[in-house]
Amino acid sequence: MAGRRRHRGEHGSAYQEAEATGEAGKTMSQDNVLRIEERGGDLLRDPRLNKGTAFTEAERVALGLEGLLPHHVATLEEQVVRVLANFRRKESPLEQYIYLRSLQDRNETLFYAALVDHIEEMMPVVYTPTVAEAVEEFSHIFRSARGLYVTPEDADRMEMLFENAPCDEVGVIVCTDNEGILGIGDQGTGGMAIPIGKLALYVAVGGFRPEQCLPICLDVGTENEALLDDPLYLGVKAPRLRGEAYHEFIGAFVDGVKQHAPQAVLQWEDFSRANAFDNLARYRDEVTSFNDDIQGTAGVTVAALMGAANLAGRDFADDVVCIIGAGGAGVGVALGIIAALQVAGVDAEEARRRVYVVDSKGLVADDRDDLAAYKKVVAFPAGELADWPRRSLHDIIRNARPTALIGLSGHPGAIDAESARLMASVNERPAIFPMSNPTSKAEAVPEDLLRWTDGRAIIATGSPFEPVEYGGRTHAFSQANNVYVFPGVGLGAYTCGASMISDGMFSAAARKLSELVEDDDRERGLVLPPVSDLRQIAAEVGAAVVGSATEEGLARDRLQRYTAADLRADMYTPYYDEYRPA
Repeated sequence: MAGRRRHRGEHGSAYQEAEATGEAGKTMSQDNVLRIEERGGDLLRDPRLNKGTAFTEAERVALGLEGLLPHHVATLEEQVVRVLANFRRKESPLEQYIYLRSLQDRNETLFYAALVDHIEEMMPVVYTPTVAEAVEEFSHIFRSARGLYVTPEDADRMEMLFENAPCDEVGVIVCTDNEGILGIGDQGTGGMAIPIGKLALYVAVGGFRPEQCLPICLDVGTENEALLDDPLYLGVKAPRLRGEAYHEFIGAFVDGVKQHAPQAVLQWEDFSRANAFDNLARYRDEVTSFNDDIQGTAGVTVAALMGAANLAGRDFADDVVCIIGAGGAGVGVALGIIAALQVAGVDAEEARRRVYVVDSKGLVADDRDDLAAYKKVVAFPAGELADWPRRSLHDIIRNARPTALIGLSGHPGAIDAESARLMASVNERPAIFPMSNPTSKAEAVPEDLLRWTDGRAIIATGSPFEPVEYGGRTHAFSQANNVYVFPGVGLGAYTCGASMISDGMFSAAARKLSELVEDDDRERGLVLPPVSDLRQIAAEVGAAVVGSATEEGLARDRLQRYTAADLRADMYTPYYDEYRPA
């Protein structure tokens, strides 16, 4: 493959490039043999090289490990069994999180082997919902550093920071300024747990090599008083950088990415709603970047809506959608749905009229003088509301008769019994998606929604919920998690060297994702394919993204082949190389 496809194959080496020389201390040769300079304890302390008890007898002799390890030479499979037993022995999800993070910092190959093999069980710990607690406790559970921590004082020395980054070739960056973390807001430097978790999924799902992934915390201060008063807090103890100084700092950071990681895909993550839209608008043409909260959430939501329309026996092009929540995710999803409806053949003005957005003051309409700039792009034409007595959520359902109700507000209870019953009164099979996470922030719980709609609601959620028995059958619920979209989008964009990540590429990702739902999954009530298939899903989505980028003229590398099978074959798979002394 041409261009940037530098992932390893299913049984290839993590560093394998015949006769190539890599970062200091490592020399690569043929046949999964890695020649290294590290010896003894230094080798056991390098998470990328450490095999733990899997070092062979010959390696122990040659690399100064005799006497440093127990006698038995374990296989990777045996080690995964031990990891799983220890993981399940932990008494809380947070303890499981701490255990897996410590494993990642001790032996990356083993960490990813366990995560890939047990993605359904471990993903809720590595990422949502448990990562929310890990963010809040970050300074108290801190064990070791990972990635880059960048402060405003570093604006003039980005070169030095990027040179210190532990990556030989950066393929993907996830960065956050920590202000809009999940549904829990400003978490200061603790927000770094989000990029670390997302990049673990870029490896386990998207097939990037661990050494290609760089998490970055843009620590611009915090206005969280609890953190500022905490003597153990590890971040900058100062009010958040605002205004022009903030924009200059972000500009310096982007310049650093352009200079030192020009091939990387940059994912903006968990910024405040205003900064999220502003940073995306300013820099999406300068660096290959996207905002997962805005565009990734939109992609998976559109795919779920397409799946719900299929289940309900209607055409997605006929959908009318009401969104509760006008933050970055809510507005981003609204824009994504409008774009997807146009792709489905709906006129642009009509598509705009099919989407209603609600904030704390009611319908977002263009006659309101209190709207932030980013909300104005989804404001409904007030001239068409003359006959409406009010503009509340219930009023919208009665008058607009939406086919789908989506919760992105972060307020539990925002979808109440009356809203669900009204949705069921205007639809035989209403789509109701309480998508805020973590679980405590969900607008409703599936069991209540089934009860309020006599079992007719088609439900997708942001956090995982167990199946529910109702009406003599078991109802399962798709978790409309961005992990269905962002690893594939990043994989596709990096593979073809996309000059930018367009709305069309996200539309292609959503369409492909919706096509991957099997009939037996639909029978269980699912609107998205199972989480167990995430690696194949990422390959399929990635291929769709490459195809869209090529059609739009955005692919720098004109690949001869870009099928899902090609991408899947090139994905990193955890595997121990044979080591020999350099």
